[in-house]
Amino acid sequence: MVNNPRSIGLFGGTFDPIHFGHLRIAEEVADYLALAELRFIPAANPLLRQPPVAAPGHRLAMVRLAIEGNPRFSVDERELRRHGPSYTVETLEELRKELGEQARLHLVIGADAFHGLAGWHRWERLFELAHVVIAARPGHGLDHGGIGLGEALGNEWRSRVRGAPEALRDSPAGAILCVPTSLLDISASRIRRLLARGESVRYLLPGAVLDYIQANRIYAGD
Repeated sequence: MVNNPRSIGLFGGTFDPIHFGHLRIAEEVADYLALAELRFIPAANPLLRQPPVAAPGHRLAMVRLAIEGNPRFSVDERELRRHGPSYTVETLEELRKELGEQARLHLVIGADAFHGLAGWHRWERLFELAHVVIAARPGHGLDHGGIGLGEALGNEWRSRVRGAPEALRDSPAGAILCVPTSLLDISASRIRRLLARGESVRYLLPGAVLDYIQANRIYAGD
């Protein structure tokens, strides 16, 4: 009998806080790619954006509350345990060693983040370790010819982009795929601003997460 390699999604971010936009992207990507598992990976200290507002322990707790009850979802806290900057390439290298060379790893990022991929630490190495799955986000599209990506990233795009999920099933890494996702225009920064002003954020994030935020006075303006 031939063992079917595991197909795993990896969704990183600060999740400051996690909201329905994150969760819906994760659900739709998992369905589209028929993933066995999708792991949320909270970042401790991302270099290409402002430091998170909430403490690592709070962000981890909020992710756990948000994904509770979904058997496909899990949380991986390795970046919160790691000292120094959060480098995606190091996380993928660790996971590749743990899960084996045949596991199909899918790095899930937004189209806006993909435009800046060439600025990531050792970004070319990412394609050796995982497929890159781009989730559509409001206001951020991708031209089929890779226009606007720059020469290096544009070349990678044109050589690696695939048109269907089936094209990713024959290899553990190396392809780029765009996944159509619901355009929920929800941002963590807007949620933080609303909370700081004492305004309602109900229906922008799970009730259990909101209860946790209020109980611990995270993002309060005073």
